[in-house]
Amino acid sequence: MSLSTVLARTGGVAPVVAPAPRRERIPLRAKLLAYLSLTKRRVIVLLEVPTLAAMLVAGEALPSIELVLVTLLGGALAAGGAAAINCYLDRDIDALMGDRTKQRAIPAGLVSPREALGLGVSMGALAFGLLAWRANLLAAVLALAALLFYVVVYTRLLKRTTPSNIVIGGAAGAMPPLVGWAAVAGQLDPPAWLLFALIFFWTPPHFWALSLLIQQHYARAKIPMLPVVRGVPETHKQILLYTVQMIAVSVLLSAVGFAGWFYLLSALGLGAGFLWLGLRLRSRQRPADASLLFQYSIYYLWLLSAALVLDQRVFI
Repeated sequence: MSLSTVLARTGGVAPVVAPAPRRERIPLRAKLLAYLSLTKRRVIVLLEVPTLAAMLVAGEALPSIELVLVTLLGGALAAGGAAAINCYLDRDIDALMGDRTKQRAIPAGLVSPREALGLGVSMGALAFGLLAWRANLLAAVLALAALLFYVVVYTRLLKRTTPSNIVIGGAAGAMPPLVGWAAVAGQLDPPAWLLFALIFFWTPPHFWALSLLIQQHYARAKIPMLPVVRGVPETHKQILLYTVQMIAVSVLLSAVGFAGWFYLLSALGLGAGFLWLGLRLRSRQRPADASLLFQYSIYYLWLLSAALVLDQRVFI
């Protein structure tokens, strides 16, 4: 179309064409912090404690500092990579669930989906290579298996389809002690599997306590978390059932002769506190009690891990 034709159609006035919007440049510091947020570093710290505990009790002698650092770094890379891929896969529901998730790196526009996926895959590959090179192949395979299970089984297959998502998917979060044990012992002995089972049964009450606080966010994104599809009373009941199973598994380490009196007393005391908070949550049904149970569950895992190490290395 010629200029004369355009002027004729617009009454002799040239139309104003808005310039294409310029993409705002993200400062380097903000970009790096956005990448870091994709890895969900708080979850990494939570899981590194039982990994370290498993390493410190897996062998007759304490492992070398180098092996400990390499294994913890490899585990952190694997967990962070899984979290970044999870952010990539969940970017659509993150934009729906509420202000908390809308501020995450991808929905906020700080990181592109392709960048998040690339970060996750790169961290996973680096974790496998580092563990295979400086620890052993078994530890590397277990770390990679945890990443794939979390991404494929939990995030992709279960999270949006069944309220049992966190029960089955919790197996991924229970893998770190196996990685730590394998790095030191080169094999998986029965106590390692008990540590796996302990975290497996710990995960549902830990996560369901949190889901009670943000159930409306899951409902908005149509994610079938237990409180959304089965209701609050059923969630309280399931928290108690899994707490009892968790306590039973925790004392098995003493029952099979691996741990001694100090660990047993610690497991019973910490477990009693967990159960009491679960009972109080069921009776009072207040968000504050769910929040307290969630916070306590974190310290429970850390303190129980520390008790096992002290039992094996100090009070034995």
